[in-house]
Amino acid sequence: MKVLKHALTALVTVVALGACTTLSEQDRAALNAASQNAEQAKSMAQQALDTARAAQASSNSAAQSADHAAADAKAANEKADRMFQRSLRKTSSTQ
Repeated sequence: MKVLKHALTALVTVVALGACTTLSEQDRAALNAASQNAEQAKSMAQQALDTARAAQASSNSAAQSADHAAADAKAANEKADRMFQRSLRKTSSTQ
């Protein structure tokens, strides 16, 4: 009797676990939809990452161009200042 009771308990447990692990069609469809949504989200995140990297590269390039332009402007300003100072020296020496 005890053996039969243990066997019946084990059988009920196995059947209950089997019922819990068996998915309905709706559950499978929901899992498939969730999986597809996750793949789409992953793809969109990768696209966003690629776009952000391209924007960062463009920003770095623009910063380098701005640095070069600032250096060129500074050199031109210094040259103009030297020319102005030279013209002042010439006019003061001729007076």
